[in-house]
Amino acid sequence: MEPRIDLFNNDVAGAFVKRLNAASRVIVDSSLPQATAHLVELRASQINGCGFCTDMHSKDATAAGETSVRLNLVAAWREATVFTEAERAALALAEEGTRLADAATGVSGDTWDQVRKHYDDEQIGALVSLLALINAYNRLNVIAATPAGGYEPGMFG
Repeated sequence: MEPRIDLFNNDVAGAFVKRLNAASRVIVDSSLPQATAHLVELRASQINGCGFCTDMHSKDATAAGETSVRLNLVAAWREATVFTEAERAALALAEEGTRLADAATGVSGDTWDQVRKHYDDEQIGALVSLLALINAYNRLNVIAATPAGGYEPGMFG
């Protein structure tokens, strides 16, 4: 399977992706727990049907010590008992923040209240920024038809 466009070897797309990668540093350097970030990235990527990002974030999470049980249950997190209340709030935000067009209100007040209950302002800023970032990456890779399966943790630096 070949991508429609190689995002890394196209001058404009490559420069754009490089800047997105630089923007992600702010999130990585925040106090948002890495495990939560991996779960949010994975859930948004599943919703958006981004095979490349689903592959990447499940492998990165595994490399960071995440369990296969939790990763396998991300798509069914509402019925799973393996996530903390804070993670559940972040996953709800990931779903509602990714599916903005599905609800006239965007992110519900109930979800926002749960996020506020479990995260401080810095972490909320990181969560909101992470959702914007992963949704941008998902769209780039889905549109480009970037194939999944070949990602190795750490291959992008």
